Amino acid sequence: MAPRYHPLDVCEPMLRASGEALLARYPWLEVHALVADYERHLAALPDGKRRLVVFLGSTIGNFSPKRAAAFLDAIAARLRPGEFFLLGADLVKHAAVLEAAYDDRAGITAEFNRNVLRVINRELGADFNLSAFEHVAFFDPRKRQIEMHLRARRPQRVTLAGLGMTVPFAAGETLHTEISRKFTRRGLEGLCRRAGFAPERWFALDAPAFGLLLCRRV
Repeated sequence: MAPRYHPLDVCEPMLRASGEALLARYPWLEVHALVADYERHLAALPDGKRRLVVFLGSTIGNFSPKRAAAFLDAIAARLRPGEFFLLGADLVKHAAVLEAAYDDRAGITAEFNRNVLRVINRELGADFNLSAFEHVAFFDPRKRQIEMHLRARRPQRVTLAGLGMTVPFAAGETLHTEISRKFTRRGLEGLCRRAGFAPERWFALDAPAFGLLLCRRV
């Protein structure tokens, strides 16, 4: 039986494009894409022999501790003993390095952050003035996470017509838009063990920036 790859994502055009690119490079591979939300539709994961679930990027860092634990529990529930899980995570670094990455001089992350308001305006009929909010990013060493906020430059009131509500903002008040948690190897292994996985192998650079943890379902 040929190896099968089941990418899962909410974006169908991306799945089609990446699937076709993989087939062009690896014609022996079977690709069966699933248009789904990985938090809500894990039951769509197909059955098979010797399965490996891969969760790369650093998306696990965008979950709160409770939500991350629940997500790993759900993955473990879909796997049989002896099957594998590969988890990627961004690692703890010096605060200055992290803050420079999330508040870059080119303003790319700031624009990405303000795009949240653009989407709310479009989807909820809101009237956020994007220029009235400034991007703020900082590392909280106690929680080991980057926090991104949008800070009001002046007092203002924002109407969200789709929700029938108006929200006041004081000057300097922030809207918390994202977290990005950072991990140590020990912390990541503990998180996986509590979900029912046994860490098998660790992959990381000599100067750690990103880590991969291969686990086996017990």
